[in-house]
Amino acid sequence: MNSDWQSIFQTIINQLDEGIHVVDLEGRTVLYNEAAANHDGMQVGELAGAHILEAFPSLTVDTSTLLHVIETGKTLKDVPQSYVNVHGKWIETVNTTFPLYHEGKMVGAAEIAKDFSKLRRMSEQLIELQDIAKQKRKNKEENSSIKYNFPDIKTIDPYLMKQIQLAKKSALSDSPVFVYGESGVGKELFVQSIHAASLRSQQPFIAQNCASLPESLLDSILFGTSKGSYTGAIDRPGLFEVASGGTLFLDELHAMPLELQAKLLRVLEEKEIRRIGSTKSIPVDVRIIAAMNLDPQMAMEKKQLRPDLFYRLNVFSFYLPPLRKRIKDIHLLTNHFIDHFNDLLKKRIEGLDPHLRMFFEEYPWNGNVRELKHTIEFMMNFVDVGKLSIEDLPPTMIHLSEQHPLPDQSMPSLKDYLVLKEKQFIEKALRKGKGNVSKAASLLSIPRQTLQYKIKKYSIADDNC
Repeated sequence: MNSDWQSIFQTIINQLDEGIHVVDLEGRTVLYNEAAANHDGMQVGELAGAHILEAFPSLTVDTSTLLHVIETGKTLKDVPQSYVNVHGKWIETVNTTFPLYHEGKMVGAAEIAKDFSKLRRMSEQLIELQDIAKQKRKNKEENSSIKYNFPDIKTIDPYLMKQIQLAKKSALSDSPVFVYGESGVGKELFVQSIHAASLRSQQPFIAQNCASLPESLLDSILFGTSKGSYTGAIDRPGLFEVASGGTLFLDELHAMPLELQAKLLRVLEEKEIRRIGSTKSIPVDVRIIAAMNLDPQMAMEKKQLRPDLFYRLNVFSFYLPPLRKRIKDIHLLTNHFIDHFNDLLKKRIEGLDPHLRMFFEEYPWNGNVRELKHTIEFMMNFVDVGKLSIEDLPPTMIHLSEQHPLPDQSMPSLKDYLVLKEKQFIEKALRKGKGNVSKAASLLSIPRQTLQYKIKKYSIADDNC
């Protein structure tokens, strides 16, 4: 590679967020980018031609992932490495390291490194803050970090109202709870309400999203660490200990690696944990509530959820239906959010015009309650008084309203309105009849042939049949 191309190649790799370090067979640096230099606390020029053990004197032939790959010729994937640079700075990385070949002969090794130090510091600060907060809490609100109670769940949907009544009963138990439903339906609101109504309400409520952290970091956050478990590790409690006496909410459980799910199962069975690097068992008194935005059967089929863990958690199980299946709740929540933002933004919005009301009923609301709230917030930032209309929708939604063109008059025709209501009523009957056309026809008191004709006429989706 001539000097011009080498300069161009160096410019390209300097734009990457991950560290790149390439050494020859002697362990001397051939290529080193700025991202690597940043988290190694070095300058790119300091590594030019330098041996890896000179730049990072705490490493040895045995502990250096690059030298290990040169020695064995085998790839290492996602291996943690802790070391000190020549300036005395402590560094932690997670490395994927592989041999480099040219014309069938090994010529060196390359490493892609992610800075683990920052993530670990953040996790330790999080646990410190939670531990401090636990000591300072003196009343229910401080102890539980709870924002929501059952009255905060706004619904007139019969199914969801029944779920709430069952959840109130489950609050009196210490058994695990499993909640699932699409993103944005209000799972954390539901879970917090269970904790607030429980005998643990004056104890900690700790929430952890399992998808937000890599496996090794999630492991240490949940179970804590013991001094000496890794270089620089100190004795630190994990969330199971911090939440002891209260509730630990594990969101997006399907994102937790299966090996870690096995450890969670043991905690549920034995009611004790062992910190990483320790052989000492510590008893914990914590109620586990888990949530997912996937159907648990589908998650088990995809090997994202251990069946034994699911059956252990599934003592109390709650499914929260999407907003599109709760048409009446759309109007209830719309009015609730309008009142909320009228107070917050000092507006005088009176509601929706008829055309926008119909659009809201037919819109799929894939983001559920969260999407509805943010849609109304968007519109009310631009409208001060009167009723919201189609023209006030966010740009991403306006094109969908073209299937409901505005008529000259201020409301839809009676014919269009009745057609819409008939279609919705048929869909409801089909859902109640679990897709059986004969049962739905009986519920509607019409001949089966008539119902089949209307299903075809209105192009009612197969998932209702």
